[in-house]
Amino acid sequence: MKTIIKRVIDIALTVILLLLMAFQVTEQLAHEWLGISMFALTIVHQVLNRRFYAAIFKGKYSPLRIFQLIVNILLLLSFVCTALSGMMMSRFATPFMNGLLPSSVVRQGHLALSHWSFVLMGVHLGLHFGIVTAKLKKRVVKITMGAVMSGISVYGFYLFFKSNFFDYMLLKTPFAFLDYDKAAWLVILENLAMLLAWAFAGFLLSLFLRGIAKKGRRKAALLYVLLLVAVVISGIVLNAVLNPQQTPATPSWSAPQNDPTQSESPTWVVSTENKELSDNYVLIKGGSYLMGSPESENRRGDDEASIAKLAPNSGIGEGLSVHYSGGDTLSDDVSAWLQATGMK
Repeated sequence: MKTIIKRVIDIALTVILLLLMAFQVTEQLAHEWLGISMFALTIVHQVLNRRFYAAIFKGKYSPLRIFQLIVNILLLLSFVCTALSGMMMSRFATPFMNGLLPSSVVRQGHLALSHWSFVLMGVHLGLHFGIVTAKLKKRVVKITMGAVMSGISVYGFYLFFKSNFFDYMLLKTPFAFLDYDKAAWLVILENLAMLLAWAFAGFLLSLFLRGIAKKGRRKAALLYVLLLVAVVISGIVLNAVLNPQQTPATPSWSAPQNDPTQSESPTWVVSTENKELSDNYVLIKGGSYLMGSPESENRRGDDEASIAKLAPNSGIGEGLSVHYSGGDTLSDDVSAWLQATGMK
C-alpha cells in the first residue's frame, strides 16, 4: 500500500508540474492552487521517502549516487523556493504573503526557479527509469523503446531551445512570454515532450555513471554520452533549420542595448493612411491616451488606479490587453479598442 501511495503521488506531482508550466491553459486562480497542491504533495513525498535522508551519511558513494544526491537536493530546494516565491505573488491562495518582497525580484526569481524545477524534475524521473527498463527482458523491445525515446527527446530539446528556456533559467527574462492562441492539448504535449527529453538525458547519464564504476564497461559507457550529445545536437540543428531567422522571444530588459550600428536619433517610418505596418504593428496617431487595463487581465494589480490621485484631471478608461504577439487579429483588435474609447 505504501508503494502504491508513493507511485500515485509521483504521478500526481508530474501531472501538476505539466499543468503549472502551462499557465496559459490554467490561468491565475487554478495556477495558484495547483502550486499549493504541489507544495503539499512535495512535503508528503519527502515524509514517505525519509529513509533517503537517513541513509545520506551511510555507505559508500559511487559516481551515480553522488549525482543522484545532487539532483535530489537541488530539486527539493528549487521546488520549495518556487512555491515560496509564487506565494509572494499570490492573489487568491495566499494573499497575505503578497508583497513581502519587491514584485519584480520575486517574479523573475519565480520564473527562473520554476524552469530549473522543470529540468531537474525531468532528470530526477530519468534516474528512476532503470526500474522500468530492468523489467524489459527482450533486446528488441529495449532497442525499440530507446529509438522511440530518442525521437521524442530530439523533438523535446527542439522545443526547449525554441522556447528559450535558458533565458528564463539564467535570469535573462523578467516576464513570461506565452502563446495564448495555442491549443491546450498541444501546450501540455509539448511540455511533456520537453520533460521526457530531460528524463531521457537523466537516464543516459545514470547508465554512463553506472558503467564507469565498472572497469570492464567504461568504454561501452561512453556510448550513452555520445547518444545524449547526438540527441541534444539534433534538437539544436532542428531548431536552426525550422527557425533559421529566429530572434530571441524575450528581449533583454535588464540592461540597455548599445548597438553601434544604430544612430542616437532613430528614424521612424510610418504610414500616412493609418494602415497596418509590417510585423503586425499598427499606426496610432499622436495625442492623449487612456491609462489602465481591463480587470480580467492577467496579473492586474488592485492599485492600478493610483494614477487618478496623482493626476486628478486625467481621463482613465479601459486599457487594451494584448497577449503574446497579438496574432493576426492585432490590427482589428486595436481598431476596435480605439473606436470603443473614442480615440478614433
